[in-house]
Amino acid sequence: MAVTSAALLAGCSSGPSPQPQEPPSSTAPPANPSTGFTRTVSGAGDSVGAQPGSPSALYKYRFRQIDPASDRFTFQDRDLSFYFRPTPDALHFQVENRQNRPVWIDWERSTFVDPFGKTGKIAHASTTWRDRFSVQAPTQIVGLQVYGDYLLPLDYLVDPAGSGQQLHRTLFPEDTSAPQYDDRTFGADLVFRVENSPRSYSFRFKVSAVVPR
Repeated sequence: MAVTSAALLAGCSSGPSPQPQEPPSSTAPPANPSTGFTRTVSGAGDSVGAQPGSPSALYKYRFRQIDPASDRFTFQDRDLSFYFRPTPDALHFQVENRQNRPVWIDWERSTFVDPFGKTGKIAHASTTWRDRFSVQAPTQIVGLQVYGDYLLPLDYLVDPAGSGQQLHRTLFPEDTSAPQYDDRTFGADLVFRVENSPRSYSFRFKVSAVVPR
């Protein structure tokens, strides 16, 4: 499926002395064995390189879109056209409103499925730690315009200690624990209001390879 969008648009924390690494749980990524914490980042700036990830990463990821299947990370119908770029920090995307009337992203009804299969509320670029118990306002995409953003689980947000930054855990580690994430599936169920009717779009992605840099 063709799409008119172009390529899209990420931190460290201190902690206690090194602790033995725990195996992945069903609710949270494993801690970094060198710090005791999963890596956190401020925001999620996307790179334009061929391989997503931070320059200092020990491992790099390759992703593929499995539902709807697409080797170009795209999908479109008569109303909307999507382009995705998964990265270790977040799931970046662009959506084009193909019709000459507004549509809205309903963040309150949208959900994220993390790499451990946990489904929960979604966070995007403007979501802050204070918003985790608040109603997130919908985002309007006016007719024939393109909107770009990134997605992550709401419960991955981290208290910024009054700094105002959007701090969050990464979707995938880039240290020695990275190989544990090979073949994991993640994605988002995005709900849009199109002509005042809700419409759900489900997207799933898989880690197709984790390789040393």
